[in-house]
Amino acid sequence: MPYDEKLAARIRESLAHLPHVEEKKMFRGVTFMVNDKMCVGVSGNDLMCRFDPAIQETAERKKGFRKVIMGKRELKGYGYISQDALRSKKEFDYWIGIALEFNKVAKSSKKKR
Repeated sequence: MPYDEKLAARIRESLAHLPHVEEKKMFRGVTFMVNDKMCVGVSGNDLMCRFDPAIQETAERKKGFRKVIMGKRELKGYGYISQDALRSKKEFDYWIGIALEFNKVAKSSKKKR
């Protein structure tokens, strides 16, 4: 399934100032890894965001938010955000900001050798 290249370009631009960003194809799209940790991505037409699970309820109240369900399990600290909720720079920057903030303390899933 194709993903929204324009949204991926917006994310790429917003992360351009960071030293350790890697793109990986996953979740029906592209995921941006920051410091070897999943941070944000594009899944279909939506932004997929990883954030502190402690702010799940706050995130769920935001316009355009949809829970991430894998199998039958809801993933806390992850959300899909629709394009309608990303139109303004302020809305877009909110989601990128909470993802980058959590990235500072998130654990890397990269295997150590």
